[in-house]
Amino acid sequence: MLANMACSLIEHKRINTTVAKAKALKQFIEPLVTKSKAENNVTAEKGTHNRRIVFRNLRDKTAVGELFSTVAEKVGDRPGGYTRIIKLGSRMGDNADMAMIEFVDFNELYSTGKPKKKKTTRRGGSKKTEAAPAPAAEEKAAPKAEKKETGTDDSEA
Repeated sequence: MLANMACSLIEHKRINTTVAKAKALKQFIEPLVTKSKAENNVTAEKGTHNRRIVFRNLRDKTAVGELFSTVAEKVGDRPGGYTRIIKLGSRMGDNADMAMIEFVDFNELYSTGKPKKKKTTRRGGSKKTEAAPAPAAEEKAAPKAEKKETGTDDSEA
């Protein structure tokens, strides 16, 4: 049952099932994804060995190919936690707790890409901006003084 569910998860990238089956599937598929991810970083002999180990568990050639090509590329930089379980509520017929299990990197709603780093500002930077308006205030004060002097010259003449 777990092999069939894992093949469906690899093919469709998300499936709905009960919470207990989803938790069991998560423990079943996480090591297989790690094996597929490791193939890209090792020699050809170890890559073939990893494919055979995964095929022993899944028993589906197309699912193994999909796992080693598209899924391994998406999760290449992730250190673990390749799947996510979202609880959906209870089933209508027998009131079983339902959940959706999905690959984390294949959901565009939750994963909008890598977060961008915020620009860091230094506290000393704000003092520089405060210092800049001060000379401008002195320049404005100086022309007023000149006008007063010219005003006094006109009154004397």
